Amino acid sequence: MSKSKASLDFRPNDYVVYPAHGVGKVVSVEEQEIAGMNLELFVISFEKDKMTLRVPTHKATEVGMRSLSSPDIVTKAMTTLKGKAKVKRAMWSRRAQEYEQKINSGDLIAIAEVVRDLHRSDDQREQSYSERQLYEAALERMTREVAAVNGMDEAGAQKHMDSVLESRAPAAA
Repeated sequence: MSKSKASLDFRPNDYVVYPAHGVGKVVSVEEQEIAGMNLELFVISFEKDKMTLRVPTHKATEVGMRSLSSPDIVTKAMTTLKGKAKVKRAMWSRRAQEYEQKINSGDLIAIAEVVRDLHRSDDQREQSYSERQLYEAALERMTREVAAVNGMDEAGAQKHMDSVLESRAPAAA
């Protein structure tokens, strides 16, 4: 099995986005023998979730692993947050499924759309449990990536995103 090009894309200490888990840090690239085959693996640590993931280097791009978004994409995601929520009239189960897919796509803009659509300001109706779960999952994914891209802590990124979300809320009369 030849060394893949993907192993050149990510180095130890690089932050990467794994679609199903969010932002992680490449700890190392190691070789392991699995079922009689030598495989080169990225070892990715998700500190907050206390989880380590091993991804075969030749499968990394196939599973959607990518580098952090560019500051440009982060700016577009923030612009998306400022937009008006687009809530479809479909049944909640169908919308929940779509939101889940967007969150797990690893696409920062899609995640920002979920945060925007599910965000509730203080004067709006309460969220259901499942709505809140999806909102918090999307918010956490986005916060981690914004923090990593901007080189700030998650609390700072959270404050920044909160101010963007609050700025779009209509002023109370």
